[in-house]
Amino acid sequence: MDLPGGPYARRPRRPALDALVILAVLGALGLLAWRAGTALDYRWNFAPVWGFVLRHDAERGWVANLLLQGLLTTLRVSFWAAIVAAVVGVAMGVARTSRALLPRLIAGFYVETIRNIPPLVFVFVFYFFATSQILPALGVEDWIRRQDPATLAWIELFFGPPQFAAGVIAAILCLGLFEGAYVTEIVRAGIQSLPRGQWEAAEALGMSRLRALRHVILPQAVARTVPPLAGQAVSLVKDSSIISLVSIQDLAFLGNEVAATTSRVFETWLLVAAFYFIVCAALSFVAARLERRFATRG
Repeated sequence: MDLPGGPYARRPRRPALDALVILAVLGALGLLAWRAGTALDYRWNFAPVWGFVLRHDAERGWVANLLLQGLLTTLRVSFWAAIVAAVVGVAMGVARTSRALLPRLIAGFYVETIRNIPPLVFVFVFYFFATSQILPALGVEDWIRRQDPATLAWIELFFGPPQFAAGVIAAILCLGLFEGAYVTEIVRAGIQSLPRGQWEAAEALGMSRLRALRHVILPQAVARTVPPLAGQAVSLVKDSSIISLVSIQDLAFLGNEVAATTSRVFETWLLVAAFYFIVCAALSFVAARLERRFATRG
């Protein structure tokens, strides 16, 4: 039996335990740094790496350097890929619960194909297929080249430098379709978790199946799937590092370039890890707030 306030009621804090956990983590990190400095005889030096976060331009002042540019690319790709995954996931999730056989077969084939192919293989196959077949057929690169400076500025804002935009779009489609398979299963589970009485009540009110899905079923299913969807969003940000293998200049790709340039491998990858941690921790915080809000409404 739940306590008053439900499972999301505020629980008593234990500051002593929290402080102990934080001290233990800091102690472990300190021990790791000490061992690296003694056993490996490693001299820590973050100064060369920090120079690749920001640089001073004589005309524009402080501007983003390689690592910050890579972080921005990671955020762009993750944002658009999340939208693609959400659209594909909702459509396929609904298809998975359809009464008609064909939509169920198509959605099932999509999910099982993605889930049974290693991510690296899928990225290589689909990315090069998209860049060699899909985008040229749509004329994306030609369209970008014909744009005026104002439009190119918007393209750079949303997709990065225009000369790399086509590759970034292909990476977005690739990552979005891959993550969409997992969103599909989350949406399917959310829909099927609702009592059959919800459908019957909507039918009793004269709603078609489509209207019932839109106005009754999906809003409740979304509320129930906020925690796993939030976890999938965090996973998407981390999974986005795989696009560095197809030379997309994201945080992981440019981190590798900086590590090779400065020869400060530990420092560079610790900073890259810190950037990923900050982004994922922020997403987790927002997800927790959304989860509490939906729980309160429920």
